[in-house]
Amino acid sequence: MLPDPSSLAALQARPDVTEMVTRGVCRILLNEGCAVLTEFTLANGRRADVVGLCPKGIITIVEVKSCRADFEVDAKWQDYLDYCDRFFFAVDECFPREILPDEEGLMIADGFGGATLRPTVDRKLAAGRRKAVTLRFARQAAFAATGR
Repeated sequence: MLPDPSSLAALQARPDVTEMVTRGVCRILLNEGCAVLTEFTLANGRRADVVGLCPKGIITIVEVKSCRADFEVDAKWQDYLDYCDRFFFAVDECFPREILPDEEGLMIADGFGGATLRPTVDRKLAAGRRKAVTLRFARQAAFAATGR
């Protein structure tokens, strides 16, 4: 019996890299003036690695990838696109960037910060969806602040 591909990715996952890249992405977004949440649960039940709510209400989702296997078994990242204006992949310096889709944004990050190497396609959320995502963001931030 062949092993489940997601369990193979878990064996190869690099949580130290994920944590480092996530920290760097948060710093990038904070420098842009965005409020940031990690492990943000969307209305479709998916959990985005990093979400930024930027000063003009722009919603940015960043999917962190720690290694090739982490990307190759990921069939869910496209489920995030309907919930953001901007979507990026974020990886460390050693990641094989050529395997990532060219049409999506790209950030390189480490524990101290990072840079945007490729801009994202600008998607425009409908007003109702923007309101729903913004309200969900506010509620998750408030619950996190109160330890719930």
